[in-house]
Amino acid sequence: MNGDPRPELPSDKDLDDMCRQLAAVVEEHGLSVATAESLTAGNIAAHLGKAPNAGSWFCGGIVAYTRAVKHSVLHVPDGPVVCEDAARAMAHSTATLFGATLALAVTGEAGPDTQENVPPGTVWFGVVDHGTAETEKQVFSGDPEAVLGATVEHAIGLLLRHASGRRTPSSTGVV
Repeated sequence: MNGDPRPELPSDKDLDDMCRQLAAVVEEHGLSVATAESLTAGNIAAHLGKAPNAGSWFCGGIVAYTRAVKHSVLHVPDGPVVCEDAARAMAHSTATLFGATLALAVTGEAGPDTQENVPPGTVWFGVVDHGTAETEKQVFSGDPEAVLGATVEHAIGLLLRHASGRRTPSSTGVV
């Protein structure tokens, strides 16, 4: 994620390679992609935007860092924002707002301190694929930078798997 040599973090080259693969798959299948990010503060969108022909398939993204934005713009229900319901609502709202066939949302706590009653490294992912939502919880270890890197890498991987027609085995269910 930065210039420091930290082998445990995904490199920009690795993430860009994944995004190139994603670009090829979404173009082949005629998909459009949008994102909603909290924990990652636009890092996923930044990588997607660098991919080939992004202007033809990447609709855009929303960075919703505060609770107020999550509730008012992305229709996250009252209550915690690092949870399955928040990830699902963020993904659904993003798909609707952008008219995307594939929308991804991330919400989580990088640590070391948390604002919600979840362990540091807890991240919820929501994916809406042609109107169907799936959610997934991951708990990543390491400092905030490592959690951010793992989250971005996992998110792009989820988009790639969905675009390719494969679902993740750890999905918590279809809604």
